[in-house]
Amino acid sequence: MDSRVDDTPRTAPAVRTTTRGRFIGAIIALLALAALGWLVWHLTHKAPEGSPGKPGAGAPGPGGPGGGAGPRSAPTTTVGVGTAEQVDLPVTLEAIGTVNAAATVTVRPQVSGVFREILFTEGQMVKAGQVMAVIDPSQFQMALMQATGQRQRDEAQLENARLTLQRYRTLLSQDSIARQDVDTQAALVRQLEGTVVADRAVEGTAKLNLGYSRVVAPISGRVGLRTVDVGNVIGPNDANGIAVITQVSPIDVQFAIPQDRVPEVQQGLGQSSKMTVVALDRTRATVLDEGKFYALDNQVDVQTGTVKAKARFANAKLALFPSQFVNVKMQLRTITGAVVIPVNALRNSSNGDYVYVLNPRERTVAMRKVTRGQASVDKVQIVTGLQPGERVITEGADRLKDGDKVTLPGDRPGAGANGGRRQGAGGEHGGGRRRGEQGGSAAPAGDAAPAGGATPAAPAASSAPASPGAPAAAPASPAGSAPAAR
Repeated sequence: MDSRVDDTPRTAPAVRTTTRGRFIGAIIALLALAALGWLVWHLTHKAPEGSPGKPGAGAPGPGGPGGGAGPRSAPTTTVGVGTAEQVDLPVTLEAIGTVNAAATVTVRPQVSGVFREILFTEGQMVKAGQVMAVIDPSQFQMALMQATGQRQRDEAQLENARLTLQRYRTLLSQDSIARQDVDTQAALVRQLEGTVVADRAVEGTAKLNLGYSRVVAPISGRVGLRTVDVGNVIGPNDANGIAVITQVSPIDVQFAIPQDRVPEVQQGLGQSSKMTVVALDRTRATVLDEGKFYALDNQVDVQTGTVKAKARFANAKLALFPSQFVNVKMQLRTITGAVVIPVNALRNSSNGDYVYVLNPRERTVAMRKVTRGQASVDKVQIVTGLQPGERVITEGADRLKDGDKVTLPGDRPGAGANGGRRQGAGGEHGGGRRRGEQGGSAAPAGDAAPAGGATPAAPAASSAPASPGAPAAAPASPAGSAPAAR
């Protein structure tokens, strides 16, 4: 019996198994793609809360609040408001000024000599006439003694000449001497009198030089840094001197006034009381001192178009420092009973200035043309077009036009112009069920029928089926309406 071994490879079943697995995998992949596509469509086309197609939505519809397809009211603008006030408005002029000392003196000695003693401290306040330094007085004392001796000698000679002249005149009366001798003696007396006068002047000069050896403060003020030390030889020709004194009380502030406002300043100068000037620091938050307007220059600077002015301050607290930059605020006059509003309430267009006036009852705004006047940092005067007590829009006016409705920050949601939203909110809290309970206006929950021309909305009570004892359907629906859903 022939027993051959069949060694042919058997691959057909394996091939069939592989083909079947691939087919099943392709089907699974297609199903997964279909499920993913359905999920994406469901998420992107899902109706938002409160939309007409959302079950239980309370959007207003054709039948009133709680319907499903009614038009929504346009959103209103939330605005800020301000009130027109009647106040006394000060008219001020503001500028940047420089503090200048009323007087600045470089203290120099009037005689030359060795600097012997310092009697002041750098930065201290000194008074006029106070001794600040001493120069070696020895040479000046010697010069004074010499001048005094010369004067005394010449005075003795003068006295002797006067006595001789008196004797000559007695002899002349007795005709015992020639008149020429008498005249010569009289001339000698006059000569000695002139010499004595010159000696007295030399003596006075020596006394002055001796006094100048004590250097005194010519003005009251604050002493600067010392520029010379003890032991140096100083004199009147030294450029730096001993120190510099600046008068800080009173002190001046110099600033520039625009030439257009010079007439206002001149009008204020004609008043009995001087105009008040306030000096502020660079942040305008701190008042350094208050003073009075002092002087106005006599010409306009052609490069800047301004006129220099000066104000004087007592500077009792020494808050103002020479060469300091300050902000100057000068009050020119006061407008009594001015109607003012916040600056940001005033609008401008090609037709002029205007404001939006609020109607508080209807929550609407009206555009009104006004005439502006003087302005301050945060207020502006309205000359015509506005009455005290009226409310104007200060924020959000860029989005408004005449007759628009607005919402104020203090309004409750749904109040005033948003009354329609309050009615719609009633539908979100079971409005469909309330209409059914009132009877006659709508069918019970779950039995409402949409209008014939509108897209039917999902039943408001689809999640709560009607009980077996629910009342019968409402009166007949309007013509063309679909039967109530069951």
